Amino acid sequence: MRRSVLLVPTAGGGLWSARSGGVRWICGFTDEAALARFALRHGPGDQPMDCAALLGARMVDEVVPSLGEPAGLAVDIATEDGSMFFPPVVGIVPDAVAVDARVREGFGHGR
Repeated sequence: MRRSVLLVPTAGGGLWSARSGGVRWICGFTDEAALARFALRHGPGDQPMDCAALLGARMVDEVVPSLGEPAGLAVDIATEDGSMFFPPVVGIVPDAVAVDARVREGFGHGR
């Protein structure tokens, strides 16, 4: 994922995202066909969906931390049996914005 170029829909001057389970999920797609499946359900009618091409590493290392809330990356969400989710946890996003960083440091165990 980190070395892949993802197509990320844009809307209202920002990246398209959805909130679920207390996490803001930025949606990215591995190719135009996957983006087209998504656009059929969530696009602006008969108009083309604008998108940005971004490296997966940039998404999790720069974009996610800039949002100021728990955020992760959802890839190919309109692809049946092909969706991938990269949650805001240690090892995926920078430790400073990982929701489990405090637990891993021992703060979640009554210390």
